[in-house]
Amino acid sequence: MNATDQPATTTDTRLRGPAVWALVLTGVASFMAALDNLVVTTALPAIRTDLGGALEDLEWTVNAYTLTFAVLLMFGSALGDRFGRRKLFIAGLTVFTGASAAAALSPGIDALIAARAVQGIGAAVMMPLTLTLLTAAVPAARRGMALGVYGAVTGLAVASGPLIGGSLTEHISWQWIFWLNVPIGLALIPLARLRLAESTAPNSRLDIPGTLLISAGLFGIVYALVNANSEGWTSAPVLTGLIVGGALVGGFIHHGSNNPNAMLPMRLFRDRGFLGINLASLLMFLGMFGSIFLLSQFLQGAAGYSPTEAGLRMLPWTGMPMIVAPIAGILSDRIGGRPVVATGLVFQALGLAWFAMVLSADVSYAAQLPALILSGIGMALYFAPASNVLMSTVVPADQGKASGANSALRELGGALGVAVLASVFSAQGGYQTPQTFTDGTVPALWIGAGAVAVAALLALLLPGRAKQRAAQTAAPVTGSAATTAPDRVKVSAT
Repeated sequence: MNATDQPATTTDTRLRGPAVWALVLTGVASFMAALDNLVVTTALPAIRTDLGGALEDLEWTVNAYTLTFAVLLMFGSALGDRFGRRKLFIAGLTVFTGASAAAALSPGIDALIAARAVQGIGAAVMMPLTLTLLTAAVPAARRGMALGVYGAVTGLAVASGPLIGGSLTEHISWQWIFWLNVPIGLALIPLARLRLAESTAPNSRLDIPGTLLISAGLFGIVYALVNANSEGWTSAPVLTGLIVGGALVGGFIHHGSNNPNAMLPMRLFRDRGFLGINLASLLMFLGMFGSIFLLSQFLQGAAGYSPTEAGLRMLPWTGMPMIVAPIAGILSDRIGGRPVVATGLVFQALGLAWFAMVLSADVSYAAQLPALILSGIGMALYFAPASNVLMSTVVPADQGKASGANSALRELGGALGVAVLASVFSAQGGYQTPQTFTDGTVPALWIGAGAVAVAALLALLLPGRAKQRAAQTAAPVTGSAATTAPDRVKVSAT
């Protein structure tokens, strides 16, 4: 073997092992973080019985996690750039694992909400770094497949949350939806230290003003939406939350437009593909999360199923990503992500609309089955290529910020979905009887279906196959996907 052959052979050999470890470790971590978005949904009736609380408290049990997750994601990504992505990934994983134990030990609803908020902080540091660590470890030629698997795992976690939560709640206790994270987290921490490569962006800066603006702004808006029905839309707390929150978000946009070191440069949204995938992601999660929040409770509160039975009856939805997502990943590599994502969003919208048309207090499971299948196919087609499409809309130097922004908007969409659809549910119905539960759920589902339908139209803005392939070829093979200057990379895996 001559000298020119040696580096290529060595590179091919060394990339394979770290890439596999990166995919496994980041995939499991993202599964845990995504699972906790909706794992509590089928446990909510049991939590309400055990700890008490009104509808607003149940919303905050979900939103305390999704909101802190959303508003701190980009800051967590910046911390990784500044102090080391592997180091901060492990730190976030540690906080997430500890908060999961605290949630399981919560003596009351307020303590549970607080623990869920801390869980969201840990996930916000951990989750955005999973994508940058994975992108750095996988060769460009295989990145589409790897990101497809990663997206499928995340989608499966979101979809299987109700089944896992329902089974654990019925057969053990609701506390085990949180205990489940503890042994997994404890196993991942040393493996991440040994098997992931460390990298930093030495010239990166933390955007404290931007973080404070967006965190306070989004909290004010979500607080107002959650409390609108109980306090009144014209009450001082709700109006204050909407007005002040909106002003702070406007300040964040102004800050991002004029500060070169902003956590989210507004210039990224000048690319129609970046704008399209992010708005589509926000609306997809708004419709999907809000609908699952209500449907998981409908199957128990109105249809009379046990938590496990409710989860099992959602299997056509939850299990479909396991079948469709790998095919979607291959299709996105061959024909481009735009048609796959758009088709997935159309199917998801049709599935939610079908639910809204057939739902009644005595609806049969057979009538719901087509909606479950359509929703499952749609979710899989969206999740598998979405991350790869996102990365094709920005240059390599902006991929870290792009990943953090997209993840944040997804989580924000979930928080808004629960708040908005629960507000509609509360205004039109309630928990009193199966009929009032149905009366509240149906109009909320129509709103969810409409949001996802708009997302499908926005998917037409996504880049075509040629631009996506060009972006994949230009992306770096080593180091981080989130640099503004050459990274320092220290390989710790063998």
